[in-house]
Amino acid sequence: MAVRPTTTQAAILVAQHEPLVVDTIELPSALDVGQVLVELQCSGICGSQLGEIDGVKGPDRYLPHLMGHEGFARVLEVGPGVRHVKVGDSVVLHWRPGAGIQSEPPRYHWRGKPLNAGWVTTFNRHAVVSENRCTCIPSGTDPDAAALFGCAVTTGFGVVENNAKLKMGESVVVFGAGGIGLNIVQAAALVSAGPIIAVDRFDSRLKLAQRMGATHCVNSTSSEPEQAIQQALSGQMLDVFIDNTGVPAIIELGYGLTHREGRVVLVGVPRLGNTVNLYSLPLHFGKQLIGSQGGESLPQHDIPRYLRLQERGKLQLEQLVSAHYALDEINRAIHAMRDGATAGRVMIHF
Repeated sequence: MAVRPTTTQAAILVAQHEPLVVDTIELPSALDVGQVLVELQCSGICGSQLGEIDGVKGPDRYLPHLMGHEGFARVLEVGPGVRHVKVGDSVVLHWRPGAGIQSEPPRYHWRGKPLNAGWVTTFNRHAVVSENRCTCIPSGTDPDAAALFGCAVTTGFGVVENNAKLKMGESVVVFGAGGIGLNIVQAAALVSAGPIIAVDRFDSRLKLAQRMGATHCVNSTSSEPEQAIQQALSGQMLDVFIDNTGVPAIIELGYGLTHREGRVVLVGVPRLGNTVNLYSLPLHFGKQLIGSQGGESLPQHDIPRYLRLQERGKLQLEQLVSAHYALDEINRAIHAMRDGATAGRVMIHF
């Protein structure tokens, strides 16, 4: 019988605007009701983690704390009341709640002091997570693909299915082609939307967006986005604008470009203090401004559906992973994301 680990390696956010600290932390000595101990194989780095580091939402009152919300892991131990996963299961770790108990957050310690964590963290080799942040998947699933189901795929596809409610033949602009944006493009192509116009400041991401199904690609640094989008539309009205940046000027652009009954979906989070200036009258007559929370995905239902699509060859997931790093290289990985050296999702392997 394997010995239960008492410590593990983790990347810790100690201070905003500073590199993460990779160090040994102490695991809780016992599991509470609804908690699950897992050993991670890999974790994706979502753009929202860069926002946490940068303080996009303002001062972080939970420092120091653990990070990460999409991963692939194996279950080592289950706490009282857990029924949806068992020891030995392979699981996707996701931040949206799924089936099972929502437990109390775990109690880690670091250098003799309490270390905060939420219901799921994935920048640590071993993690205590809430049962409802775990969804079982077949043991032979590719680890990178499995981790993508934790956020990048479920959020991207959820935005298309649940927020935008994109229909065949509808035009869509996807502004920001990171991990989630690329999956929005892929989902839009699967529902036969068009034209699908991807906008980003990095050509590497736009090339990948084209492979995912974008019909037009616009580099926002080398051309005027509004003019390029209008040209791509060729006179067709814009039905849906999806913003992944949180930049007020881009949200305002999308609001102006969509027709009077168009939909503007906000995926990116504006920096605290930034405001968006919109004329609200069109909202009374059919235009929609929609905030997205992880695409309103339901992991226990959506992950099995998307796995079936993958099995039928309908999803392009291998191309979405552009780089792998070890945990002690996580700050290099984050730097590569910031400067555009990586086009798709960056993975941490344990």
